[in-house]
Amino acid sequence: MSRAERAANLAGVVVPFAGVLIAIVLLWNRWVDGVDLAILGVFYVLTAGGVTVGFHRLLTHRSFQTHPLLERTLAILGSLSVQGSVLDWVADHRKHHAHTDEEGDPHSPHVGHGSGLRGLWHAHTGWLTETQGQADWKRYASELYEDPKMRRIGKRFPLWVALSLLLPTLLGFALHGWTLEGAIRGYVWGGLVRIFLVHHVTWSVNSICHYFGRRRFTTDDRSTNVAWLSILSLGESWHHNHHAFPRSARHGLRWYEIDPSALAIASLERLGLAWNVVRIAPERQAAKLAGAAPPQESIPPAATPTAHV
Repeated sequence: MSRAERAANLAGVVVPFAGVLIAIVLLWNRWVDGVDLAILGVFYVLTAGGVTVGFHRLLTHRSFQTHPLLERTLAILGSLSVQGSVLDWVADHRKHHAHTDEEGDPHSPHVGHGSGLRGLWHAHTGWLTETQGQADWKRYASELYEDPKMRRIGKRFPLWVALSLLLPTLLGFALHGWTLEGAIRGYVWGGLVRIFLVHHVTWSVNSICHYFGRRRFTTDDRSTNVAWLSILSLGESWHHNHHAFPRSARHGLRWYEIDPSALAIASLERLGLAWNVVRIAPERQAAKLAGAAPPQESIPPAATPTAHV
């Protein structure tokens, strides 16, 4: 990783954190209201959903198919989360699945950096200054690399970072009576605080969901399900389920496992905007519970049609 890349990633961690500290001061001074929290909530759902539905379930695992325009829209929404370009994110995550909790995993808490707190720190944040964005696009995200429009979205990542901060700033400016104070509140709450929250919830899946929690399937990794994180993570914290069945569009496989991202995909399906949604048959789940060895899951390229399984 170059010095410039390391500095950019550090800024992506430090600046939102500073925004949270500023927000606390503003809260103590009552400089926050329902409008500010609404801006925070809307941008949180849009950008976190861009990661969970777009970057992860659609582009990384091809858990469903959709129209090219919606695919690119989801890629842009994911980019607004400020977690790196779409090609970097997908390549890193596919590499994570190829080497889960083994040497080569970009962000395992169990290999390469000791155990305990050191491993958790690496999986949560430390990897951003070492291995983030280093996975080979041509190897791990070849179909995105070969798509000129998707590659263009990736190259424009600095633009998406600017828009991620500008849009809530403008919304706060408008909703608070076209005032400078409103613009600052939109920037802090809808921009910095929201980015901070989306970052740390996402990184918690890398760290907490490979260290604490529960398991019920036979897998070769140390992934776990963490129920209390499921709503904030939009269903991503059913991470052990996901590692058991990587292509499943639904990570919360039981009725009580809340999975907002799966509900979003189901809604797109009902509207005719998603198809070939991958679902895991109960019999297959039961076989994995029993310790059977079903065929290894793979991450297909874009041209490979998905199917119900």
